[in-house]
Amino acid sequence: MNNFRFLFAVLITMALYSCSSQPIKVACVGDSITEGYEVGIQSKSAYPVVLNKMLGKDYTVFNFGRSATTMSREGDFPYWVAKEFSNVFATTPDIIVIKLGTNDTKPFNWNVEEYMKSYQAMIDTFHTIVPKPKIFLCYLVPVYETRWGINDSTVISGVIPAIDKIATKNNLPIIDLYKGMQNQARNFPDGIHPNWKGAENMAIIIAKELSK
Repeated sequence: MNNFRFLFAVLITMALYSCSSQPIKVACVGDSITEGYEVGIQSKSAYPVVLNKMLGKDYTVFNFGRSATTMSREGDFPYWVAKEFSNVFATTPDIIVIKLGTNDTKPFNWNVEEYMKSYQAMIDTFHTIVPKPKIFLCYLVPVYETRWGINDSTVISGVIPAIDKIATKNNLPIIDLYKGMQNQARNFPDGIHPNWKGAENMAIIIAKELSK
């Protein structure tokens, strides 16, 4: 009987250790900047991949970026209909990093009310995941050259104030990629997307915030 009790105690201890040693899962939600357009080899240089390396073995980071997507459900390609959106739920992440809005700045997509309504709906939807994940909201990186309708003026006057309101309403932390990625035009070859160095700098900023 004593041997049985000892074996049972060992098994319980091993089970608890196994549960406690599971890596923290981080889901990176975003558009082409998250996916890794312009970084070269996405599987090596996209910011979520670099972030995974920076955070170490205690974390597993998933890249759920999808090019051309919008936060707005009324945009020309809503993130909501992309398979990556469903994949977030499949991984049951502990942390979700949201960086969506660059494609929303296109004149035919931009509507601040719809952007905020969609953002709130996404937060509410992600909060249905059990256990409830911690959500970080990201300011957009600067737009160094207006292209495809994407522009910095809407980022400054529209998107960032909207994110501020959403963050305050939901008591969520903000990662300031706009300030953090200033004066780095050389790392944005087309003025919109960071190259591998820009992606690395993004990962550094995000890793610092997640590690606090």
